[in-house]
Amino acid sequence: MADVGELARRLEAAQEQQRALSRVSRAVARSEGLQPVLDEVVAAATRLSQATNGRLWLLEGGMLQAFANYGTEEGFDYEKEHPLAIDRTSMAGRTALTRATVHVPDIDEDPEYSYSGPIHFRSGFHVPILLEDELIGVIGFVREEAGSFAEEHIELARTFADQAAIAIANARLLAAVERQRAELSRFLSPQVAELISSEDGERLLAGHRAYISCLFSDLRGFTAFAETAAPEELLEVLREYHTVMGELIPRYDGTLEHFAGDGLMVFFNDPVPVDAHELQAIRLALAAQEGFAELAATWRKRGTELGLGIGITAGYATLGRIGFEGRYDYGALGPVTNLASRLSSAAQPGQTLISQPVYAAVGEALEVAPVGELELKGLARPVVAYEVRRLLTT
Repeated sequence: MADVGELARRLEAAQEQQRALSRVSRAVARSEGLQPVLDEVVAAATRLSQATNGRLWLLEGGMLQAFANYGTEEGFDYEKEHPLAIDRTSMAGRTALTRATVHVPDIDEDPEYSYSGPIHFRSGFHVPILLEDELIGVIGFVREEAGSFAEEHIELARTFADQAAIAIANARLLAAVERQRAELSRFLSPQVAELISSEDGERLLAGHRAYISCLFSDLRGFTAFAETAAPEELLEVLREYHTVMGELIPRYDGTLEHFAGDGLMVFFNDPVPVDAHELQAIRLALAAQEGFAELAATWRKRGTELGLGIGITAGYATLGRIGFEGRYDYGALGPVTNLASRLSSAAQPGQTLISQPVYAAVGEALEVAPVGELELKGLARPVVAYEVRRLLTT
């Protein structure tokens, strides 16, 4: 009967270990941040090691910073404010120093142990958290009474230390991706930066067709201004113009394709779907005209007379990666982009022109003035266009 009881105990212990490891694995897979995983690792390992307290430190700035705790809270706040040195005066410091498991059955019998913080235990063991031979932290377990921990518990703690290392590696990878995405967003539209690191990124970058709205804007009077302005003044005007547009484009879900001098092209509904994208393009245009009017008033006081012309149309385009190895952009190709550019060129200062497809999609939400059929450069047939006056709905 004793053998059967022992077998049942071992089976229950093995099942509990498996359940604990499953909980940790699920926490790692959820990718909800590093802290929940570390908390789960310490809690599970403490219970299974039959310890009264478990604690986890990460190596930061050459010191061990307390990050997770389970069981007794005594000393945890102290260690968060007073990181541990990597030396032999504490079990955690000694583990980091040797990169090996440290097992102390009785700290009163250990001549090297001289930790100056709150002490609430007599025995313990600590194991290193290693990631490809790099020390990234320590996980330790203690209890109030003196005595050795079972080898099976120490071995189990090493398994949980490996789980912690996986979680930390995942967190580092996610952080690196976010840093790269943030850096890309400085040079690309946020949607394109997001696309590059997404699962569908390679497929979409390779080329696809989509129905988009396309907005093109450029400055009236810029050519004459550029012929006489000092380079510094020219750059300042462009910088202020781009700043206004740059703040508005993401607000209205636009994707910046490019800006070249005073010309700027934005499209909507790709790579991220945008509801009522024609209307979003018009909202951006009206906000841009309003913001630009304030800039133009300031420039006018300095003797610079500039206006903003905007053209918007909608249609199918082929979108994807364009360029060459080492210098790619995400762009749109098709008649829709050319028509937006030609409408922009035909617009008067402060005027926003839209094509028939845009008017057909959202005309009921607009107050417009027909401008008739326009003969546009490079287009064989006249184009029906409308001037946007204001939105009737928000």
